[in-house]
Amino acid sequence: MSTSIVNVADAPRHAGSHAPAFAYSMTELAGPAGGRAIGANLTRVPPGKAAFPLHHHHANEEHFFILSGTGVVRIGTAVHAVKAQDYLVHLPGGPGQAHQLINTGAEDLVYLAISTRLLPEVVGYPDSAKTGVRTDAAEGSRFLLPDAARHTATYWDGEDGRRVREIVAADAPT
Repeated sequence: MSTSIVNVADAPRHAGSHAPAFAYSMTELAGPAGGRAIGANLTRVPPGKAAFPLHHHHANEEHFFILSGTGVVRIGTAVHAVKAQDYLVHLPGGPGQAHQLINTGAEDLVYLAISTRLLPEVVGYPDSAKTGVRTDAAEGSRFLLPDAARHTATYWDGEDGRRVREIVAADAPT
């Protein structure tokens, strides 16, 4: 029988960084404890960094509980100060719901992140004008498209009906 308890010290941890502005370490909590519909992790962001780009979810709701440190959260075009004991809720939606936590303090910003895990997931990235789509939980199932490509194809592009005609011709009464 598996347990639904995981200790942070024993949970899987990974880290990431990009360029000079992004860095984090993340401890997975919900998955190792058996969670399926809701994800949870403990995220640690060093001073002067953000963990992730400004983004908004079209399907998933995301919550953050600040455990220690100080910083700001960008929500849409607004910027708000955050500190330990603040609880943040980010509902699904468009660019007005975009969010990003940035550590502006002198110590690590540490928060509990909780989210629904609906798939497929569509995520917008307003700062870089791209959209990400994740089709399932498998590694590599996410793809990113520049927003400029959004209106370059129509529903019927590439649909010549060849296979339909072949099947109809093969099944046609003689």
